[in-house]
Amino acid sequence: MASQRQPYMDTAPILTQADDTEEEGKDGLQTGHEGEEEVQTLTGISSTRAGFIVGVLCFVNLLNYMDRFTVAGVLPDIEAFFTIDDSKSGLLQTVFISSYMVLAPIFGYLGDRYNRKYLMCIGITFWSIVTLGSSYIPKEMFWLLLLTRGMVGVGEASYSTIAPTIIADLFVGDRRSRMLSIFYFAIPVGSGLGYIVGSKVKDVADDWHWALRVTPALGALAVILLITVVREPPRGTVETHSDAPLQYTSWAADLRALSRNHSFILSSLGFTAVAFVTGSLALWTPTFLYRSRLAAGTLQPSPSGHASDSDSLTFGVITCVTGVLGVSAGVEISRRWRRTNPRADPLVCATGLLGSVPFLFLAVVTAKQSIVATYVFIFIGETLLSLNWAIVADILLYVVIPTRRSTAEAFQILLSHLLGDAGSPYLIGLISDRIQDDRPQTFLSQFRSLEYALMVCAFVGVIGGGFFLATACFIQADRKRTELYVQGQFHESPEGEDRIVVPQGGRPTKVPVSSVLI
Repeated sequence: MASQRQPYMDTAPILTQADDTEEEGKDGLQTGHEGEEEVQTLTGISSTRAGFIVGVLCFVNLLNYMDRFTVAGVLPDIEAFFTIDDSKSGLLQTVFISSYMVLAPIFGYLGDRYNRKYLMCIGITFWSIVTLGSSYIPKEMFWLLLLTRGMVGVGEASYSTIAPTIIADLFVGDRRSRMLSIFYFAIPVGSGLGYIVGSKVKDVADDWHWALRVTPALGALAVILLITVVREPPRGTVETHSDAPLQYTSWAADLRALSRNHSFILSSLGFTAVAFVTGSLALWTPTFLYRSRLAAGTLQPSPSGHASDSDSLTFGVITCVTGVLGVSAGVEISRRWRRTNPRADPLVCATGLLGSVPFLFLAVVTAKQSIVATYVFIFIGETLLSLNWAIVADILLYVVIPTRRSTAEAFQILLSHLLGDAGSPYLIGLISDRIQDDRPQTFLSQFRSLEYALMVCAFVGVIGGGFFLATACFIQADRKRTELYVQGQFHESPEGEDRIVVPQGGRPTKVPVSSVLI
C-alpha cells in the first residue's frame, strides 16, 4: 500500500463570513446526467459501479450493527449463563465501544493516507474470526468474553472511519446525501436485525451461543465482495474537478484544524448525546420490557432461566422500521428545507433529538401499565432519533476537507463513544444496581431500578439538542470555507501566523487579521 502523502503544509482553518447560499452549486459539478458523466471521468468509476460499491459498503455496515446488537437480543440468557449482574452486563457493550473508539483514530490516520479497501478487508477478517471464537467461551470465563468483545472493535474501527469517505469521493451534492442515507439505513436496520436474528436463532437452536455464529459467516462473504467489487476512488477529485492531488498536512496540523472547526465540534457533541441515548436503549430495552412484564404479572419466568424472545423480536422490528422511516425522512426534510434555510441540516437534527425526548420518557414510565403504549412511544421516539444519522455524516463531509475526513470521522467516533455509548450501558446498569441495594430482590424492584436509571437518557437528549442548535450558528461559514479551500481559491495560513487569505484584485493576498473590519 503506497502512501499518497503530498509535501507537508502546516495549516490552520480560515474563518469566513456566511455567504449567500442561493448560488450554492452553480460553480460545482452539474447535478444531472452531464454531472454524472463528469464524475465518472474524474474518478474512473462508472455510476453503475459506484452504486454497487455503495451496496457492498451498506451490506458490511449492516453486519457490523447486527453483530453489535445480537448480544443485546440475548442479554438475559447471557446473564443467566455467566451468572452476572446488570453492571457486568453493561460492561459487554462498554468494553466493545471503548476498544472501538480508541482504535478509530489509528484507522482514521491510515484511512487518509493508505488504500482504504485493503484496510477494511483486514479489519473485517479479524472481526469475523474473533466473533466466532467468542461463541465458544465456557461459563467460568466471563472475562474472556469481555476481552473478545473488545477485540471486535478492531473491525468496526477499520470500517466506520473509512466507508463514508469513499462515498464522499464517489458522489457530490444531493446524490451524496441520498447515498449516505442508503448507507446509514444499515445502522437501525442492522441493529434491529441483530435483535431479530439473535432471538430467533437462539429459539431455533435452543442455545444463545449460535446467535454469535451468524455474522462471522456473512463477514467472510463481505470480504469477498470488498475485494471483487469495491474500487478505491481518488480523494477529493469530484470536488476539486481535477485529478491534481490535494495537499496533505501532518496529523498534528489536521487535529489543530479540526479543533477550530466549530460545526465539526458542535455537531459531534450533539451526536455524542444521540450515541448515549441509543446505546443505553439498544442494550437495555429488551431486558426492561421483559422485567416490566414480570412486574405486571403478565409473564412468568422460564424454569430454565431463559428469557422470552418476544420483546427482543418486537423491539428489533420496531428498530428496523423506524430506522428506515427516520433516516429517509430526515434526508428528505433537510433537502427540501435547505432550499430556503441553509441551516436546515443541524436544525433537523436538533428537532429530531429534542422531539424524541418526551416520547422516550413516556415509554419508560408507562411500561408497567401498558406495554402497547410503550411500544407506540418507542416507535415515535426512535423515528425522531433516526432523523439525524445520515445528516450528521453529511455535515462532517462538507465542513471538513477531503484529506482530513477519515481523521475527522475517527475523532467524531472517539468523542461520541467516549462520552456517549461507551459508558452509558454500564452507567445505566450501575445506577440500576445501586437503586436495588438494600431493597428486596423482587420482580418489581428490579423493574423500578432499571426504569429510574433509563430516565437519565431524557436529560442527555435535551443537552444534545442544544449542541445541534449551536451548530446552526456556524454551519454556513464553515461549509463555505471548505468549498473555497477545495476549489483552490483560498489557502490556509502557516501555523502561528495571525493572517487570513483574502481575494484582492483577482489574486490571493495575505493581510493581517487586525486590518480586516468585521
